[in-house]
Amino acid sequence: MANNAYHDHQTFDACLHFWAKARPDGLAFDQDGRVTTYAEADVLTRQLIALLQARGIAAGDRIAWLGKNRDIYFLLYIAAARMGAVMVPIGWRLAPREIAYILGDTEAKLLFADAEFVATAHSVASEVPANPEVIEAEAARTAAGGFDPADYTPPGPHDPVLQLYTSGTTGNPKGAMLTNTNLLGLRNAGNAAGLDWQFYEPGDCMLVAMPCAHIGGTGLVNIAIANGVRSLVQAEFSPVGVLEAIEAGATHMFIVPAALQMVIQHPRAATTDFSNLKYLMYGAAPMPLELLKEAVRTMPTTKFLQAYGMTETAGTISILPPEDHSLEGNQRMRSAGKACPGVEIEVRGPDNVEVPRGEIGEVCILSPTNTPGYWRLPEATTKTIDPDGWLHTGDAGVMDDDGYVYIQDRIKDMIISGGENVYPAEVESAIYGHPAIAEVAVIGVPSAKWGEEVKACVVVKPGHAVDEADVIAWARERIAAFKAPKSVDVIPVMPRNASGKILRRELRAPYWEGQERQVS
Repeated sequence: MANNAYHDHQTFDACLHFWAKARPDGLAFDQDGRVTTYAEADVLTRQLIALLQARGIAAGDRIAWLGKNRDIYFLLYIAAARMGAVMVPIGWRLAPREIAYILGDTEAKLLFADAEFVATAHSVASEVPANPEVIEAEAARTAAGGFDPADYTPPGPHDPVLQLYTSGTTGNPKGAMLTNTNLLGLRNAGNAAGLDWQFYEPGDCMLVAMPCAHIGGTGLVNIAIANGVRSLVQAEFSPVGVLEAIEAGATHMFIVPAALQMVIQHPRAATTDFSNLKYLMYGAAPMPLELLKEAVRTMPTTKFLQAYGMTETAGTISILPPEDHSLEGNQRMRSAGKACPGVEIEVRGPDNVEVPRGEIGEVCILSPTNTPGYWRLPEATTKTIDPDGWLHTGDAGVMDDDGYVYIQDRIKDMIISGGENVYPAEVESAIYGHPAIAEVAVIGVPSAKWGEEVKACVVVKPGHAVDEADVIAWARERIAAFKAPKSVDVIPVMPRNASGKILRRELRAPYWEGQERQVS
């Protein structure tokens, strides 16, 4: 079957309008037995626009969501995007103080809440100067049904429609503004390049199980809407939920390494039929090679894609394609792949000049998907995006002669031990294959002799025990001695944020308390 892009639209309004006519009975959303066709989504989002207009919402206004993944959230998001309002999904795992900060920062006029978060929403909203109206999600859907579909003026391609707050490891989170062009701007370039994974067939289905407050959640619905396929929405990730969704027809999905590990090591994985799953995208955190090899063995008919990007690039800007994945593993499987069509990537030094291939520097991105900036933070924006439009990721990396990018780690997570630079991700990858270790995080701790030294924090597999000397020896067989851990701590659970990223600051905190130099 020849690849068919169907259209070249680059706004949500145009995409939904197209699919409502071209595929009216095709499923747009599917959650817990409730399905919404593209024709129904077209009408319902215009009714939701009428609801928003009736409450004084205009282009440029912020509205917020507090809750898990729900079909009604995605419909509200698309409605906002069609009329030019800006959706701000707030992570449901956040503490009330953190929710209040985001609400206050956005000055959101409306706060839509999942039923189980309505009480929290009311409590927090009352403490925010704007005191946004709280509307329970299903009540909003019902109320919208009483409106005629609205007339409205769609936003321009460079007007923000989504504002995602970076998880941030220090200080308050920053609101990255994302436009229609940011969110949909690489589709045409990828299609023109003929990349197989860019094309979707009518029966395809995107599994949406990652949190909607992150680009790895809401971003999947962007892809599905652009390509006229079904979004199978799950309220939250669970290994069993993912396995059941695959057997029920999910053909595409994105998952973070920690979640992938839970899926493939679940007892049910051994008897799951993975043949429906065409493409599995993974990213958002370093993927140990041994875990990736295990995943490829578990899903032999699935094609794997590593997606490298960040909130500020509206998601993926670099891809490691399926042909670079193999059962036996290879050097390129340690990389984040090459720039997507339409994207330029350079590795630059402190002088903002590209370094020679093979040398380490900061990964910098020039892409139509780059955020125009952080909401009301001009200094932070200038620090991240240079005058020529290049976005400085804060990731340390190396580019080889073929253009493949190898992410070493976050620059700020780098450990300097005796003058040598050590990147935690490299050490973690070396330790991960140890037969007794389920999870590992590497941090720098104070050392009178070396300034910092490497410590591994490990979660042990059930029924196993680890010996510190054995783990250190294991690492030394695989990486240089100065990179290997000097000590090993066994911890009961790995601290992670809602998107699955390890919170190294929590692991580091006890060791740096009272020190003159703090590692952030």
